[in-house]
Amino acid sequence: MSSRNNYNTGLLLLRLTLGVLMLFHGVSKLMNGIDGISGMLANRGIPGFLAYGVFIGEIIAPVLLIIGYRTRLAALIFAVNMLVAVLLAHSNDIFTLSKSGGWAIELIGLYFFGALTLGLTGGGRFSLSARSWWD
Repeated sequence: MSSRNNYNTGLLLLRLTLGVLMLFHGVSKLMNGIDGISGMLANRGIPGFLAYGVFIGEIIAPVLLIIGYRTRLAALIFAVNMLVAVLLAHSNDIFTLSKSGGWAIELIGLYFFGALTLGLTGGGRFSLSARSWWD
């Protein structure tokens, strides 16, 4: 396998990992509702209906990552979704370590930096929009 194929295979693996793992969160919210998010927004004086944006960041963007369509745009949306999650629910944990010594928001950090990576690289050759600048 050539170095270029390894690169493209790595991007495919990153897209699938981020997309599938975040899709679980989105489907959970689809099945159980977004009342908790609406409440967090309302507590900050932000209209609760904006909580529906979580479906864009946790269902639509992950599906686009999985298939590799508009990967850079989907990754940007995904990264913004992670920033909103930190600001709404985890802002007190940014400079905190967990009981096991890891960063308290390391999962969100992995999602965020993985999405940034895909935003910079695109989806690679094994993506639906591989020939597009916005892949």
